[in-house]
Amino acid sequence: MGGSLVSDRWVHPKARVADDVEIGFGTVIEADVVIGSGCRIGHHVVIHRGSRIGAHVRIDDHASIGKQPMRAANSAVTKDKIQPPPQIGDLCIIGTGTVIYAGVEMADAVLVADYATVREQVNVGERTIIGRGAAIENQCTLGAYCKIETNVYITAYSTLGDRVFVAPCVATSNDNFVGRTKERFKYFKGVTVEKGGRIGTNATILPGKVIGADALIAAGSVVTDDAPARQISLGSPAKPFRPVPENQWLENQDW
Repeated sequence: MGGSLVSDRWVHPKARVADDVEIGFGTVIEADVVIGSGCRIGHHVVIHRGSRIGAHVRIDDHASIGKQPMRAANSAVTKDKIQPPPQIGDLCIIGTGTVIYAGVEMADAVLVADYATVREQVNVGERTIIGRGAAIENQCTLGAYCKIETNVYITAYSTLGDRVFVAPCVATSNDNFVGRTKERFKYFKGVTVEKGGRIGTNATILPGKVIGADALIAAGSVVTDDAPARQISLGSPAKPFRPVPENQWLENQDW
């Protein structure tokens, strides 16, 4: 198998790890991994073959980077396809127990908090925050400067624009047939949240719905139709209530 056992960690001889990288006890770094200067790798981290880690990245204890997807015997949509190694940009922070799958592309300065999961074929824009315990399913795109809060579920095939805010415990869905009939395969579609859209705590967004730019979905709402831009929508089903105040428009912020 090769490699070196130093302080109870294992680094494959074909891994390229900068000389100043700190590596904790029990960590495994597989072949063809590249880790840039100034990184800190915690205890019992697994970095799978070929993963690319930028400079000054922090990866906390028990994280798994580059895990290949699993496919259950009766899975309807997960494919038996080997995903390419993940790409993690500079200055990212990966929390304890977090799983970053193969096929992820993560821009600079992203934070993925403890116990979150980012599935295969997900792109994450710069400085986005993915909160504790959040799940980002496969084939999603998250823009830059998004905030995905604790225990959010972003369903597969979803797209979030830049500066999107998703409050804790929001749930999204992509299957109007709820797992029955073959017809459902023609209509799988995630949600779209356009630039600056905001979703309040514990809201539910049904498959294929579009939340317009700078729209706000009130806490606890159920979105069954597209939500218009720059409108506050609320209720079950959610309906437009009143315009978003101009001082809350994205273009009027002092970032």
